[in-house]
Amino acid sequence: MNIQKIALIVLTTISFQSVFPQKDGYWDKTRATTEEITVSARDRIIIKTQDFPEGTTEVVYRITLLDKNQQMAGSLVSVLKAIQDPTGISQGSAGAVFILSKISGDDKCKYAVFSSADLAVKYKENGKTDDACLVQDTPVSKDAKRLSTEKSACMQSNSGNLWFGFESKNWIMNQKIILEVVPWVDNKLSRGWTLENRKQIIDQCKTSNMAQKMTNSDDFCVCILDKIQSKYKFKEFQNLLAIERSKAFKDFGNSCFGETSFSKGVYDDLRKQASLLVKQGEQGGAIMKLTTIINDGKATALDYNAIGNSYILTKQYGKAIKFLKEGEKLDDSELLIKLNLAHAYLLNDNYASAKAIYKEYQSQNVTDSLSWIQKVKQDFETFKKVGIQNDDFERVLKLIEK
Repeated sequence: MNIQKIALIVLTTISFQSVFPQKDGYWDKTRATTEEITVSARDRIIIKTQDFPEGTTEVVYRITLLDKNQQMAGSLVSVLKAIQDPTGISQGSAGAVFILSKISGDDKCKYAVFSSADLAVKYKENGKTDDACLVQDTPVSKDAKRLSTEKSACMQSNSGNLWFGFESKNWIMNQKIILEVVPWVDNKLSRGWTLENRKQIIDQCKTSNMAQKMTNSDDFCVCILDKIQSKYKFKEFQNLLAIERSKAFKDFGNSCFGETSFSKGVYDDLRKQASLLVKQGEQGGAIMKLTTIINDGKATALDYNAIGNSYILTKQYGKAIKFLKEGEKLDDSELLIKLNLAHAYLLNDNYASAKAIYKEYQSQNVTDSLSWIQKVKQDFETFKKVGIQNDDFERVLKLIEK
């Protein structure tokens, strides 16, 4: 093959890589397998690869049969330097041709690949390839393939090694076979974060108090997972003390909660849930939702008004007064708070304090379309429907209608 053809093959391979998404990883040259094997005439032999590093998602192998005095022109590892992404190998014929040895002998052999030592030993004994994950049954003088976890049974079920079995088709002379296997290591998976391990963290996040406040906690839990993966390898995280893992979850959770829109979304959801519970007459449930917002320091004046209203409807007037006064501190101009505070004083047998408020704002509107007097009448009717009666209701109405 002349220089122009080799250059064309390299350029074609690189062009394929530019079209397809690039994988984030590296060829692990230190764990590459390079074996020069002599196979006796009419014999079978098994070769075990080097241990694949954690995070291996695919391998490229090359098999070359050489005549007695031939030497390899270049190792597979050196060839792969020009192909930074394993997908560039299998996209079209150029990549496949590029990794084949430029030379080979006239001898040929059959081979099979096994995912366990037991299956390989059986093959050596009986020559049967039924249990092989890959079989090359037509004798070849050279071959090269890419095996990935996405498409190859060899990689999907392997335990960190592969076993290559060779059968010589030379009935007279020994054969010299060069086997080269180079693993591709996914950077993220090399840290031990397999699909199952990531799912374990997500499941743990879903049970956290913070996640349970959310209608949909998927994005929040993925945020925590990303932060844990960035800081720890999986084994490092597992080796932390339980109290250290708990703190890591809490710290990363607070970080995710604060740096994104999760916070606003969570509290908006809690407000919607509280409003729906009020409409359904579930005041206790609404109080729990609103208490969460208040305890987290995210309450607005209207949140305090809402919880005060729910406490009034459940006849907890002292608590209503307490929270409504807190709401006043946030917005002293909010007349809905003023009105509920007047109701709470009235129902808590403090007519004097209630009267002062009712009288002060009687000429104003609580909203753009609802007057103070109309709202008082509506509220008194609501109180009666839930069984709250007070002899001063009529007295108040006469007061504000003068």
